[in-house]
Amino acid sequence: MKKSIYVLLFLFVLSACDEGFEELNVNPQKPIQVSVNNKLTAAQLFVSSERYDNWRAGLIYQSTMMQHIATTAGYWDGDKYTWNRGYASSLMDRYYGNAIKSLEDMLVQIDEEGLPAEMKAITRILRVFAFSRLTDLYGDVPYSEAGKAVLEGILTPKYDPQSEIYADMLKELEESAADLGTGTSQFGDADIIYNGDQAKWKRLANSLMLRLGLRLIKVDPAAAQSWATKAIAGGVMESNDDIFFVPHTAGPEGVNQNGNGEVFLVDANPRLSKTFVDFMKDRNDPRLPILGARRSDGSTDPADMIGFPNGLDANMLLEMTGEENLDNYVEPNRNIITGLDAPMIFQTYAEVEFMLAEANVRWGIGGDAETHYNNGVTAAMKTLSLYGDAGVIDDADIAAYLTANPYDAANAIEQIATQYWAVTFLNEYESFSNWRRTGFPVLTPVNYPGNVTNGTIPRRMSYSESEQVNNKANYDEAISRQGSDELTTRVWWDVE
Repeated sequence: MKKSIYVLLFLFVLSACDEGFEELNVNPQKPIQVSVNNKLTAAQLFVSSERYDNWRAGLIYQSTMMQHIATTAGYWDGDKYTWNRGYASSLMDRYYGNAIKSLEDMLVQIDEEGLPAEMKAITRILRVFAFSRLTDLYGDVPYSEAGKAVLEGILTPKYDPQSEIYADMLKELEESAADLGTGTSQFGDADIIYNGDQAKWKRLANSLMLRLGLRLIKVDPAAAQSWATKAIAGGVMESNDDIFFVPHTAGPEGVNQNGNGEVFLVDANPRLSKTFVDFMKDRNDPRLPILGARRSDGSTDPADMIGFPNGLDANMLLEMTGEENLDNYVEPNRNIITGLDAPMIFQTYAEVEFMLAEANVRWGIGGDAETHYNNGVTAAMKTLSLYGDAGVIDDADIAAYLTANPYDAANAIEQIATQYWAVTFLNEYESFSNWRRTGFPVLTPVNYPGNVTNGTIPRRMSYSESEQVNNKANYDEAISRQGSDELTTRVWWDVE
């Protein structure tokens, strides 16, 4: 994880002045094609992305809506259900121009150069993940025509219905898994996620299939069961060695650094939500001293941990408590989890174990629910070792936690989904999606003055305002099909 990742993006030779260059019989006006291996490294970092969208869509909105984080800062709109259209559209604004364009370009290059099927499979899996974030956050989005402005001259891509996007993403995962073997991909160590390990990519494809299949549980339960069954049979993640994450370095600046870490470097406002802190304190959770520390003195003693309530501004805090600052409240632990070189985690083995537990509860498939639940909790706590030695939790502490907080068959879905919410802290895209899918954990909405949701937790983010002008016909069609472009409009799979 500590190896350097220095990416020179879009290094094209557009002209040359060396004497005798024309003798090489190369058109000096034609760009030299960059290796697809280099493009993969760049695309993986683009998917992890930068401060801009991780700050706005990820933390300002989703982390506070999901009550992992809270703050009085007025521009943290998700804490108060107010609407900043530029913040809400930030993932869309960044992903299409960077990650999506790069991945679409790679697929064309792989075909043109006749590269192995396993390279295309890995690219397709990463593409599915990127599009799943987009469609889960916005609903209907450009998909079949996206990222093809240069390749095909499509400047105003249509918005595909989410139902069609999901059908294609699941197909892509199934086909990609079938094209992967057990050897090392030709991508080699240009693949900074799995170092070309095809078997791990295959397990990731099936694990993402399980995630997306379960996303259909409210809109098409039969399809959800069918895809979950197929994913489990194909082979999902087996241990924490399979965790899907992008490693980062402290430098150079940009996508080499962890986007969340960039936020915490410049924004001192975030505190851990009272909802999240109380959840861990009530269960004597050994993760709390790793995830949080008191702002005033850095104490990690759980007795000193006070979570901050969601939905307050500075005046409301003063009126309620007589306090003028947040220094006595717990913030994300800046000594362990907020570094520029922290990993950006997309899917964990723990999440997979919790989904297997849920599949067993719902349909009797995938193995014993209690065993998977215990495996999930154990894996979730051990995941924090990705942050270094300070994130390691003793096995005895994990065992004590499970003894004190045993599997509860009578409330299994809620218990499983709530633990899922805990392990997806800082992966707020997944926290938000799984909460909408399951309804758990039970979160108490706020009713901040001037909120735009009538005091309900938002159900999606809104499209880029520029689309209303630059791609108006396709934008209007999407709105007419999906519903108004508001925070309360539900995406296709999020039926009431």
